[in-house]
Amino acid sequence: MSGTAPVIDVHTHYVPRGWPDLGPGTPWLRIETETDAVIMLGDKEFRRIQADCWDAPTRLADMDADGIDAQVVSPTPVFFSYGRDVAQAIRIARILNDLALEICAPAPGRLLPMCQVPLQDPDAACEELDRCMAAGHVGVEIGNHVGDRDLDDAGVVTFLQHAAALGAPVFVHPWDMASSPRLDRWMAQWLVGMPAETHLSVLAMILGGVFDRVDERLRICFAHGGGSFAFWLGRMNNAWHKRHDVIGTSQYPPAHYLGRFYVDSVVFDERALRLLVDTVGADRVLVGSDYPYPLGERPAGGLVRKAGFLDDATRDMILAGNARTFLGGAP
Repeated sequence: MSGTAPVIDVHTHYVPRGWPDLGPGTPWLRIETETDAVIMLGDKEFRRIQADCWDAPTRLADMDADGIDAQVVSPTPVFFSYGRDVAQAIRIARILNDLALEICAPAPGRLLPMCQVPLQDPDAACEELDRCMAAGHVGVEIGNHVGDRDLDDAGVVTFLQHAAALGAPVFVHPWDMASSPRLDRWMAQWLVGMPAETHLSVLAMILGGVFDRVDERLRICFAHGGGSFAFWLGRMNNAWHKRHDVIGTSQYPPAHYLGRFYVDSVVFDERALRLLVDTVGADRVLVGSDYPYPLGERPAGGLVRKAGFLDDATRDMILAGNARTFLGGAP
């Protein structure tokens, strides 16, 4: 553990070291060594991974090195399977969710699993969330859209209402970004597409009226600092007032809904973190690292620890206090 102020990392991912055949076109794992593997999509390499994706002792050693007391361990979005047949998506979710419990079992209280659900079917998604929360998951990670349906889709809203009633925190991660010759260079899908997707999902929650309709008990957090939302809040407010005929679809202007959602801190620059804290509020920012992937922050929480504009009380809130509130008191 950290030995100083507690730190909870709400944004990390896992991949099991193998799983049953999930069906045609689904991810499979090519094992290369005891500590190295490749996630495959058909005959195409999707991502090279190491033992830190599945091995609890490896994760715990990295957490100790970084001074992290607890990690929320979420699915890798390639497994979401929202475009598949519902029965297959249910099976995939159950298999991965049970494997997540096995990965986290060696360190209860330090490795905190979040589940995935077949979000394309609200009833099935609610049933799987119920099963997982009873089994020991601390919440659910969802993608930021289901095909062409954003988070204001009626089925997704039904699921969010259920999560709110159940007290299950929801972590929103971008996935299935658009591909084009312009976005396929320089990792632009990750550097431009992911922030844009997250911004759009926050916008859908606001202008789609989700925050007007869903219980305020909903605890929802958006990855990667909420994308570009904080930088463009003023533009959204201006548009709500100046073009109310087009986007006056929420009861209040966008800034009114600050305080209804959380964002993580994985923005890599103190100036961006300051804007985030100033915009969404110091009580709405949580440490996130995107561990163990290469575009994540190491050491985890380093930006928050070093940020000169934070006083000690605010820093402690962001390092752990806000995460405890988001997670409903655990760990």
